[in-house]
Amino acid sequence: MSQAASAIAETPRSNRFALAALILGGAAIGGSPIFVRLSDVGPMATAFWRVALALIPIFISSLAKGKDAGPKPEKASDYALLILPGVVLAMDLAAWHLSITMTSVANATLLANLAPVFVTIIGLLFFGAVVTRVFVLGLVLALAGVVILKGGPAALGNGDLRGDGVAVVAAVFYAGYILAIGKLRSRFDTVRIMLWSTASAAVCIFPLGFFYEDQMLPPTAYGWAIVFGLAFVSHASGQVAIAYALAYLPAAFSSLTLLLQPIVAAILAWVLLSEPIGPMQAIGGGVVLAGILVARRG
Repeated sequence: MSQAASAIAETPRSNRFALAALILGGAAIGGSPIFVRLSDVGPMATAFWRVALALIPIFISSLAKGKDAGPKPEKASDYALLILPGVVLAMDLAAWHLSITMTSVANATLLANLAPVFVTIIGLLFFGAVVTRVFVLGLVLALAGVVILKGGPAALGNGDLRGDGVAVVAAVFYAGYILAIGKLRSRFDTVRIMLWSTASAAVCIFPLGFFYEDQMLPPTAYGWAIVFGLAFVSHASGQVAIAYALAYLPAAFSSLTLLLQPIVAAILAWVLLSEPIGPMQAIGGGVVLAGILVARRG
């Protein structure tokens, strides 16, 4: 078999593996609200420990790969591009956590999940992305599912308008993070990208936590276990899986698939926090999955 034919044969398999990694990454990040809810420290401090502690497994993975970690940054522009996703991620985490204190949790979570809309818009305006009608239909279905999952349109009337606006800002930042990672994956290895972006996110979030929170250090072993779980499961595992998938899947579709996060969060809240899943949540989860399947065909 020729090299070209071999590459063609391997592409669907790589895409399937990337889709599995994307779904697992979205599920891992979907657990982050549970860790944040259970944390002994405030939201900004929790966000700092999430990225700071995640550097441990990511750095170990980087050392293990050694020369297999792919090309290194050579110019100042390369370093800037590697740092950029972390800066954007820091702003996303800060805005999302802040919005939770300013508006209802339902509003903050729902509006922060508008990232796929902004990924699609930015891709169309600045990157010449091609979006089919089938994909748009899937996007609309998935977003409708998120609205149903969070209690229907009536839930939008229970929050503060300023907090709602901050949650939308968080969605814009997360869209920028997804697009930045997607562009970098064509040049650099996943572990290298995550090492630089996670380190830069920790540097950016630390002053926010230091000045915004009364306490930075978790006071108990339980508190440390929670932030370690958030760092290792939601960031080190979840974000690395997503970064890997973005090398093989379009950014717009990848961001849409991450709408699985509210479903995972709802299930974990039911199991771990005894928050019941009602008919609206079940229907909403089904609509989100249907939207993803439709978009996959587009």
